[in-house]
Amino acid sequence: MDQVDFLKTLESKGFPGPIRIVREPGALGEHSHPFESHALITQGSISLVIDGVETSYLPGDVFHLLSGQIHSESYGPEGVEYLVSRKEK
Repeated sequence: MDQVDFLKTLESKGFPGPIRIVREPGALGEHSHPFESHALITQGSISLVIDGVETSYLPGDVFHLLSGQIHSESYGPEGVEYLVSRKEK
């Protein structure tokens, strides 16, 4: 997905404009967020583990996390950069 389509998707789902997040290579253990999020990978890679299932995302991929959804994150050897929009419940 490109950024224009991502922005249209956010708007259609009632999400605010996104912010840019940059993470260095590494990992973040199990945690959750008090908001729902939609993210578009713009550089690097990220893997998320949700309910024991690991999914990897590369530039152009989009992931969605529900508010309170427990997950862990690991960032590729080049780290990751993504645009994310967060909607409070």
